[in-house]
Amino acid sequence: MSQAIAIIDIGSNSARLVIYQKSSKYGFHLICEKKSKVRIGEGAYEKKGYLQPIGIHRAYFALNEFINTIKLYPVTKTIAVATSAIRDAPNGLAFTEWIKKELNLEIEIIKGDREARYGAIAALNLLPITSGITVDIGGGSSDLALIVNSKIVETYSLNIGTVRLKELFFDKNRPLEKAKKFIKKELDKLPTSFRHREMIGIGGTARTLGKCIMKNEDYPIDKIHAFTYNVEEQLEYFSNISSVNKSILPYLNIPEGRIDTIREGTLIFQEILAHIGSKRVITSGVGVREGVFLDDFLKENSGQFPRDINPSIRSMLDRFDTPHASTKSKESVITLFNLFEKNKKINQKYLKTLLYAIDLTPVGYTFNIYRSYQHAFYATMQEFNYAVTHEEMILASMLLRFGGKKLYEKEIYKKYKMILPKKQELEVLSFIYSISTALHENSSVKKFDFKLKEDLLIIEAKKSLYLVKEKIEEIERPSKLKLKLIDKQVIPPYSF
Repeated sequence: MSQAIAIIDIGSNSARLVIYQKSSKYGFHLICEKKSKVRIGEGAYEKKGYLQPIGIHRAYFALNEFINTIKLYPVTKTIAVATSAIRDAPNGLAFTEWIKKELNLEIEIIKGDREARYGAIAALNLLPITSGITVDIGGGSSDLALIVNSKIVETYSLNIGTVRLKELFFDKNRPLEKAKKFIKKELDKLPTSFRHREMIGIGGTARTLGKCIMKNEDYPIDKIHAFTYNVEEQLEYFSNISSVNKSILPYLNIPEGRIDTIREGTLIFQEILAHIGSKRVITSGVGVREGVFLDDFLKENSGQFPRDINPSIRSMLDRFDTPHASTKSKESVITLFNLFEKNKKINQKYLKTLLYAIDLTPVGYTFNIYRSYQHAFYATMQEFNYAVTHEEMILASMLLRFGGKKLYEKEIYKKYKMILPKKQELEVLSFIYSISTALHENSSVKKFDFKLKEDLLIIEAKKSLYLVKEKIEEIERPSKLKLKLIDKQVIPPYSF
């Protein structure tokens, strides 16, 4: 079994364990995840920051269970980090030394700017972004990183967090305006460079708000990572959450497990959005833990995947022991795409997704050659998570699923219609995908010549396309498009 690395993240609110298994130089996947709401910082903010016995005891038991879990996996390295609550506590170092003595676990207390950097590393590698501000609202601090042109240029940590705000204001029923004033005073310390129209929301508050918005809007995808929304459309909803009595929160679709600190988190979220001037939020399903892992995993590549590597695709091909799509197949896709784009039948932005679908096609065959399109669809819907938008993920999945059939006549198309291309473009994309796979899977011919003359596509080869012709006849074509195949068929002499 391939080697694995375990990451333990001890925050003010929760302690988490994740174990990632490496499958190749750029391939990895999650094989274990555990979480415990230890609330190690409980009671600390009223006791001059000192960790209290109730939180210490919970943390000890959780960490002991994590260590026992790690022993069940082929883990070759364990990295444990602690953030705000332990960092701020006068007895934080004593706690880590005690854990080292009792459990033989080395815990590194990381500074706020490094915590922010880890979140940014995760977002930059695993979300479809190149610029923006990552905001990770924790129990004791909120950590921000400014990303410009795929580079982390600045980080900053603010002493505002959900547990801190809860114990100082909400638990004491102090006026909301007092809490806002406290947050704004801390935000005034933020460098003026922290202004951007796009916020990347990391952590429990951002994920909870994203999931609630998805539920409110009947969003067709149940996947929080890379979910995006406009800020202006949600401001009233955020204000309702942060200002109501706790008993009202279930009626605002807040899950029971998040009721405890969601008002505090949402208030911080609102104030940061206003301060940095963001108009759009992209929600991250990854954060500090993934950043710690990737910082180690990609240390030979300056903490970033090469531009031509999609980590989800790399992982899927590794795990299913699947060969890469042929270069010739991709060349055919690009040539066909450019012909249709030149004739104004398709938008250039879809080429990348079309190539994703070609890359993922072989995954379906590893399950069963029959209904391979369906297998590839289900695998892609579940596993194609990183560095793509929801639109790209759904489009690639749909191209795999229907393989040249009429997508828009299926119920599943109707479900995702709101985030798919228009019918005419979808027909062209499906046709290009299906023609390319049919040509390269059903023929020994490596090179084809393509010509598009108005509504006539000519495909020419210097060898026989006998079997290909049958396959191509089954493929649905965009309206009005005609197809002509020209090949060289030679029948040797015979007499019998």
